[in-house]
Amino acid sequence: MAAASQANELLGHPADARLLIVNADDFGMCHGQNLGAIQSITQGLVSSCSLMAPTPWFLHATEFLRTHPEVSFAVHLTVVSEYRHYRWGPLAAPADVQSLIDESGYFFGDDRFGHILKAADIGELDTEFRAQIEAVLGQGLKPTHLDSHYGPHEQRQDIFDLVVSLAREFGLAVRAGSPDLVRSLLAEGLPAAEHGVLDSGRIPPEAKAKVLATKLRELPAGLSEWALHPGIATDELRAVMADPRVPGVTGTPDGRQSDFDFAVSDEAARIVEDEGIQIIEYRELQEIWKATG
Repeated sequence: MAAASQANELLGHPADARLLIVNADDFGMCHGQNLGAIQSITQGLVSSCSLMAPTPWFLHATEFLRTHPEVSFAVHLTVVSEYRHYRWGPLAAPADVQSLIDESGYFFGDDRFGHILKAADIGELDTEFRAQIEAVLGQGLKPTHLDSHYGPHEQRQDIFDLVVSLAREFGLAVRAGSPDLVRSLLAEGLPAAEHGVLDSGRIPPEAKAKVLATKLRELPAGLSEWALHPGIATDELRAVMADPRVPGVTGTPDGRQSDFDFAVSDEAARIVEDEGIQIIEYRELQEIWKATG
């Protein structure tokens, strides 16, 4: 008999159902990243994406989402700008978010992520996060949930509380992967990925297909989420990622290409079918968050 799954029960699925959300993170980062996300959604396993409002290819991403309203997506709340020569900054007025920006007026790089967690003012985060949500809504889009670039909302309780409060206000769900936060959400009757969120950037590109195939076959009953970063390793994507501030932290062009290759592969589709895995999207979670708001 399958072990009890709180998420399955909340979502109205059988206890033994193996549920998986496959998300394309970093939608809007650059053209090559957008191409990978779009094709992974339209031709592969990806069932949702995370949209970065401050990034240069945001408008290209919003055009796809406007013409594909069936696609669930997050506002990927962003206060990290990780590449040396390809930067982004706040949508709010810089004078209103001074604790979030570096000497050049951009968001801090990931080499100063510890500083971000320590110094970011919660009121200024509220200002910036609202600006990003409003920018998405201003494009005529209807997001389903909130998550964050590099996950600061899972690493400071007051930031998590802020994001949950914003989700309640705007009728959205929240991604959570850390065990303590997942337990706290489930205790409140809110579905969350009880088996955590797999970050594909931590898997070496050369091992990606084998590791992901194995994890698919071994997927447990209950709700899991994968945060993939499917991109097309164009010259543009390679140039963007050529000089990361912290090598290895944000992955590599080959890592993003390998995510894409697996997401659209016949092997992945065959495993999902053979194993009876149900690929779901965030709208199912959003409906429960809204009903309990």
